[in-house]
Amino acid sequence: MIAGVDEVGRGPLAGPVVTAAVILSPDDPYLGQYRDSKRVAEKKRLKLYHHIRKHAVAYSVTLASIEEIDELNILHATMLSMRRSVDGLSVVPSKVLVDGNRVPDLTVPAEAIIGGDDLVQEIAAASIVAKVVRDRLMQRLDSQFPGYNFSKHKGYGTKVHMDALNLLGPSPVHRKSFAPIAKLL
Repeated sequence: MIAGVDEVGRGPLAGPVVTAAVILSPDDPYLGQYRDSKRVAEKKRLKLYHHIRKHAVAYSVTLASIEEIDELNILHATMLSMRRSVDGLSVVPSKVLVDGNRVPDLTVPAEAIIGGDDLVQEIAAASIVAKVVRDRLMQRLDSQFPGYNFSKHKGYGTKVHMDALNLLGPSPVHRKSFAPIAKLL
């Protein structure tokens, strides 16, 4: 029972970090097709997301709030969200494989794998789930805070986003501890 863990949203200037933990079934017909969510076209990513939710042995999605990111810093908030995702699984994994070079403090054995979202199917599946959930969250924030175009850039510091920030100022969902936002405050 290997759980893969990945996050989406460490780099953006706005919104939460979303983390997923996934335990895939050994009978999953899509094994071998999961990839880093950034490398999967949106239509296929949505299809895989729904498949994972329906057929995974277990999955859990959690987030670190903007307040937690600002209070703890992005790394510690991400580790907290990862731990929450693993703790939220309905099945206790025998091992956890985490994309990246660090693992959160867990009660089960864990290993960090750099580039794991391209190497380990469980991590790739977690990447897909986290990305779909975060993209949907950013679309909701776009309707709550019009003018920032969150659904387009997902909170990353693109020119469009920076132009909106310069015009409108930071919104309540911007990360105040991130330098471009702190400068505007």
